[in-house]
Amino acid sequence: MPEALDIAPLEEAAEAAIDQGLIACQVAVARAGEIVWTRTFGKADETTRFWVASATKPIVASAIWLLIDEEKLDIARPVADYIPEFAAHGKQEVTVEQVLLMTCGFPEAPMAPEDGADPKRRSRQLAEWRLEYRPGTRYVYHGRSAHWVLAELIERLAAQPFCDFVEERVTRPLGLPRVLGIPRAEQTQIAQLSPEAGHEVRALFDYAAKIEIGEPGGGAVMTASDLALFYQALLHNPGKLWKPDTLADGTGNVRSKLPDPLMNLPANRTLGVVVGAGFGATWAASPTAFGWPGVGGQIGFAEPATGISFAFFQVGDLDAVAPFVRGVSMTNLALALGT
Repeated sequence: MPEALDIAPLEEAAEAAIDQGLIACQVAVARAGEIVWTRTFGKADETTRFWVASATKPIVASAIWLLIDEEKLDIARPVADYIPEFAAHGKQEVTVEQVLLMTCGFPEAPMAPEDGADPKRRSRQLAEWRLEYRPGTRYVYHGRSAHWVLAELIERLAAQPFCDFVEERVTRPLGLPRVLGIPRAEQTQIAQLSPEAGHEVRALFDYAAKIEIGEPGGGAVMTASDLALFYQALLHNPGKLWKPDTLADGTGNVRSKLPDPLMNLPANRTLGVVVGAGFGATWAASPTAFGWPGVGGQIGFAEPATGISFAFFQVGDLDAVAPFVRGVSMTNLALALGT
């Protein structure tokens, strides 16, 4: 059993957030491959799943790593070698690595849910995308575009729907539930950004559609324990799911330090995560911690120095900054565990 950790500061901070008006939050701490503590606060319970927004992205990237392991995918090659129609409009030299690092040049490329859900419409839309800058020269967050390319690569190289591939090859072997592609009939007990702001948020996107199609850059639903255990898998590689060199590269080899224009920080990007004080990181206090954030203050990360992994989900704060600030505070408390 993992040694006891002093969870009290995390618990007190979560309770204070609810007292200050947060509708609900869920926290999980894991170590040595196990959940050592988890609790749900506010108007939710332990079985509530949360929409985790962009915290989805490393899970999809980890599925790409399996294709690298199997030598089905060479990240140095152009995407168009695998998706020929992608070459249209000058994209013929965009590499798979550039897509994984978000230096590929099409941060604002559109993909409507109905297009993403249909393989033929999706590939036509990928062909229509145009470059906004020369690939490899800049880091810009590709929040809703890059991972659609990864999804298409998975489907072409694995010959199955990308949501099924992620379940069969990543989450199920790790003992985790399906997190992408949840039918509407099964979308129960899912906490979204804010139940009170549903009309406002849905003006931007339809949650049910996003979750049903399993949007690869932001459509996953899970509990905090699920995400904390996923990051334990990235630390310990149970069942040798990934080749050790691939996993080490994906979680620790910073391939891009190009500056991020949003936060004026180096991107600190590997082939799937942000390491240390990079783009969007709430774990900037550690040079070795790695993970990915999601809009609304959703967080998942691992700290190799202590073996801790952590997930924090929150709903109900409509402020643009407060959830991130709260996430940083919770993350710093988690980083202090085990030191």
